[in-house]
Amino acid sequence: MSTTAQRVWIGLGSNLDDPRAQVSTALQELAQLPESSLVTHSSLYRSDPVGPPGQPDYINAVAALDTQLSPETLLDALQAIEQAHQRVRKIHWGPRTLDLDLLLYGNETIATPRLSVPHPFMTQRNFVLWPLAEIAPELILPDGRSLQALLLQCPLGTLEKISL
Repeated sequence: MSTTAQRVWIGLGSNLDDPRAQVSTALQELAQLPESSLVTHSSLYRSDPVGPPGQPDYINAVAALDTQLSPETLLDALQAIEQAHQRVRKIHWGPRTLDLDLLLYGNETIATPRLSVPHPFMTQRNFVLWPLAEIAPELILPDGRSLQALLLQCPLGTLEKISL
């Protein structure tokens, strides 16, 4: 457990079993994490699937938490929420009831066998960057790159804001 709260950013996504409800429920569950408080979250966004063809569209969002949980403890909590949503890990980038990704943990860079922070693909994903920019437009990544500069490299494309 960390002694001071860290601002962390969580990416949420679902494309199975009522994705809108899956993401909305997960936001409520994030707000209930111990030693953590949900600060804000983005609107919901509809995005094209990444990965194997033939998947339904995704519903995505990004949430900001202040937490005193360590990165690994937070990862365990996120995976427990995924499991409660019947998350099955069969196909890499395949369809899922819920995906919770630890995008950023304060200004830390973490590289362990279980966890890579910043999330290794976040700078390439419009469904991460645009919702993140909605709630943290001035964010600077641990490597010094600004979120605004990353948005210039990652167009909105077919990403669609669907609700608040």
